[in-house]
Amino acid sequence: MESVKQKEKKAVEMMSKKFGYKNVMSMPKMLKVVVASGTGSGVKRDKNRNDFIVGRLAKITGQKPSLRSAKKSIASFKVREGDPIGVVITLRGPRMYAFLDKLLNVSLPRTKDFRGIARKVVDNIGNLTFSIKEHTIFPETADEDIKDVFGMAITLVTSAKTKEEALAFFEAIGFPFKKD
Repeated sequence: MESVKQKEKKAVEMMSKKFGYKNVMSMPKMLKVVVASGTGSGVKRDKNRNDFIVGRLAKITGQKPSLRSAKKSIASFKVREGDPIGVVITLRGPRMYAFLDKLLNVSLPRTKDFRGIARKVVDNIGNLTFSIKEHTIFPETADEDIKDVFGMAITLVTSAKTKEEALAFFEAIGFPFKKD
């Protein structure tokens, strides 16, 4: 099984023919992967929820997430300024490629009724953002903690300039898009 990094190198030839790149450095490449999860109002009921989510995401990604706090108070949401409301991890380098390999080859195929990711999730500046409803698709999660299931948003940031370049790049590295 090829890794994402190897597929990225093979994509150079294919994309240079299609888009006419003169230099390898002008090719799109992965810059970072951002994994975010909101802890939300569950923190008010269960004080250990943030610690649980931080620990679980650290196991999944191999890097400790940072807590994000509310920037201002919103009375209708019962949120005070400074309350922790989410966690974020930014992966770069070898950890990013390891996470992508695990995501594409192990976790997404384990998703129930997975038919691919829509092409419209790629934005105009070449980034792909999608969500996962249950963190239990990752092999590091223990099955006994099924009661505390949380979702996450994953953003893949590339150096692609357009949506077409980004779609071709993601297809070349083996991202499972829906068949139209």
